[in-house]
Amino acid sequence: MDLAERLRAGRPAFTSWSGVPDALTVEIMARLDFDAVTLDMQHGGHDTASVLRSIPVITGVGKYPIVRIPVGRFDMASRALDFGAQAVIAPMINTLDDAKRFAAAMKYPPVGERSWGPTFAMPRSGVATAAEWLTTQNRRTVSFAMIETREAYAIAADILALPGIDGVFVGPSDFSLAWTNGGQINPGLEDMMAAIADIASIARGAGKLAAIYAMDPASSGRYGAMGYQLFAFGNEQGLMRSGADSALATARGSFKS
Repeated sequence: MDLAERLRAGRPAFTSWSGVPDALTVEIMARLDFDAVTLDMQHGGHDTASVLRSIPVITGVGKYPIVRIPVGRFDMASRALDFGAQAVIAPMINTLDDAKRFAAAMKYPPVGERSWGPTFAMPRSGVATAAEWLTTQNRRTVSFAMIETREAYAIAADILALPGIDGVFVGPSDFSLAWTNGGQINPGLEDMMAAIADIASIARGAGKLAAIYAMDPASSGRYGAMGYQLFAFGNEQGLMRSGADSALATARGSFKS
């Protein structure tokens, strides 16, 4: 079962977040008990070469590879798919033109304008023929348009109505920055939770998917109740910090006892 099938079947998924552009580090992340690994090219250090080399490391242990492309780099959406990504997250989709360009890069005709060249992806996927690849890829690749601003929220229904846009991905930190007009970064801001719930409702009402970055993993259940299905958290620094803090607390506590 690929990621698209899993999410459309109503099974939630959790993805870790990789910003270190090293296949050995990605391998460690992929062997954790997450369902997927997201390679971050926007704020993380991943580039074209590291995405190309990291995807087989992720799929090799049975996990789903996701790529977040840089802002406006819709050409990279196509490349990520040609490398074997199962989903692509595009940041700062603030206009219908942004969304249309993203959809065009993600889907083969007649839905989009993705060009042919799955040189790496086909062998990595196990698909045997070009005909099978062509007839299955539009439904097996997931395009997540990020909703991070008031402008994007205002046209969320229009974005989700576009053929080739499979869902939305909410970035609560940037959304809080926009929501407060630059006043604060607070991904748990209660004042914007109704809007975040509304985005999921719009997505599900359109028959599309809803994903979100859960800065606090404990918020995943609340987001799930809103209708979100894919939850991202756990970058390398955060996981190492929490693991180290827990281990050190245990070690130091053993002296007190």
